[in-house]
Amino acid sequence: MRTALAALVAGLAALAATMGGSATTLASCPTVSAGKLTVGTDNPAYPPWFGGNPPPGSPWKVSDPRSGEGYEAAVAYAVASQLGIKSTNVVWKYVPFIKSFAPGKKPFDFDINQISFNPARAKVVSFSNSYYDVNQSVVVLKGTKIANVKNRAALKSYKLGAELGTTSYSYITDKIKPSKRPAVYQHNNDAIQALKNKQIDGLVVDLPTAFYITAAQVQNSKVLGQFPAPAGGEHFGMVFQKGNALVGCVNRALARLKASGQLKLIQQQWLAKATGAPVLK
Repeated sequence: MRTALAALVAGLAALAATMGGSATTLASCPTVSAGKLTVGTDNPAYPPWFGGNPPPGSPWKVSDPRSGEGYEAAVAYAVASQLGIKSTNVVWKYVPFIKSFAPGKKPFDFDINQISFNPARAKVVSFSNSYYDVNQSVVVLKGTKIANVKNRAALKSYKLGAELGTTSYSYITDKIKPSKRPAVYQHNNDAIQALKNKQIDGLVVDLPTAFYITAAQVQNSKVLGQFPAPAGGEHFGMVFQKGNALVGCVNRALARLKASGQLKLIQQQWLAKATGAPVLK
């Protein structure tokens, strides 16, 4: 583990002590492997949600969740600390995004991968409380016609794209309702390549991902804007096998992290740049 991760875990332990209560123990929070926390996520694992360079021979691409770097990795380790699990006992498992919330038995304790809560998904899996409240947004290439759009209605005539099974794709079909059939991609990196190739005019993704795409993945691109939050808001939750008792343990851990301000600090560290996009009403 990197020094930053070790410092974070130590700080969380000290914080729990100063709050007058101990971290939740595993006695009432069983995991798929005794004494360990198995966390699922997709591969490649992209910033700003994950960070750290995968070492030679690593199965992880782009980023290494085991580094503890990036917002979701840091949150997972913070929750593990609250559960009394050492960072060395956190095990990361590759789970394709679309399979994380599919029905059936899960090989993980929870999956953390920008998975938005919605009622349909919650019928077959359990969700934790929010660890991040999110808005959808659209990325475009500078100098293109769509780059001058100022509102959501004006997007209807353009070819938009998003990753399969995401709320980003649902936002296109349910809210924007474009005249051209939206493109859907198995992985977000395929959608990004389509934008580079001008096969789509705009790519709809969550706002932090949009800022990373424009900063590091697609030259001469910009965040055109973010969309207003739907009624009740949209949030990311950790996903569990339906009925898993661990959900309550994780929710208590998240409540402590929120009450102490630690979750906000983690957000400021890894998602500070994801601000300032105009709202497309």
